[in-house]
Amino acid sequence: MKLRTFIATIALSATILSSVARAEEGSSEPASEKPAEAAVLVLAREIALLQDKLKALEGCSITSGNLAARNCRRLKDVAADIRVQRQGMADFEGYVKWMSGNIAGYSRYLAAGSVAAGFAKVLPIPYAGQASLFTRFVSDAALSLSAASVSINKYLATSKQFLIRADALDPARGVTALEVSELVRFADHDLLKGMIEVQERLTSTAELSASSLSFLESLNHYVGSTDQYWMKTKSLLKSGDDKQVKSYLSESTTTLRNRAQAFNHKFKLFEETVKKDSPLIKSLVAYDDLIREIDPKFAKLK
Repeated sequence: MKLRTFIATIALSATILSSVARAEEGSSEPASEKPAEAAVLVLAREIALLQDKLKALEGCSITSGNLAARNCRRLKDVAADIRVQRQGMADFEGYVKWMSGNIAGYSRYLAAGSVAAGFAKVLPIPYAGQASLFTRFVSDAALSLSAASVSINKYLATSKQFLIRADALDPARGVTALEVSELVRFADHDLLKGMIEVQERLTSTAELSASSLSFLESLNHYVGSTDQYWMKTKSLLKSGDDKQVKSYLSESTTTLRNRAQAFNHKFKLFEETVKKDSPLIKSLVAYDDLIREIDPKFAKLK
């Protein structure tokens, strides 16, 4: 608009100078002494050049519709990743529930081992040596696993809503900038927030698994190789069947190791999509901000 105003101003100036030049045509001055006429010719050439530039700029200008179509395509890309994420959510939920059910079963071994490790001074104690606070370890583990389960279920609902809205966008039939803008904001405020929260909760679950597994593996090793340590641990367990206790400990350690490895593999894939989609969603917001600046209809939107 400023460029058009500038051109209009020059055109008006050219008109005025042209009128002056015509008024001076009847004078007796030589042609070389008529600066107004020369100025008109210079302005005319400048106007022609500016008009060409204006046409070029209008031909390559970006509209809010162009940006909305671009964001629509990117939202489709995000939706494809979300579908992959959701395929693993059931496995994450199953692992968290399994850990919640088994942490109580491990508790007596972890508790006994924590106390006995005070004598042996060789075993890794969960939560940096807090053997005297084992009850807190179990309590924190239960709270952590419960929070992870809540976050997973909440994200499943949020991601489902996002997919429904993303699938409703049809670039072939045309999309409205407002519809795309609203989904971009939902992706930033709700989807991304839920995605990062799940990542944090699953990270805590992975750390809890690694801590428990490391302790159980060490306990299993020393139970089978050190009679003195085993006698101290056994007395704390208050169990009369050595084979049964040792067998349960060994099987539990192996099962936890296998399931933790499978969980960690799928969690790594989930983290990769988070790393990919987080900046992508933020770029969608940047484009959406631009749409709101260049399109008066969105100027007052927050």
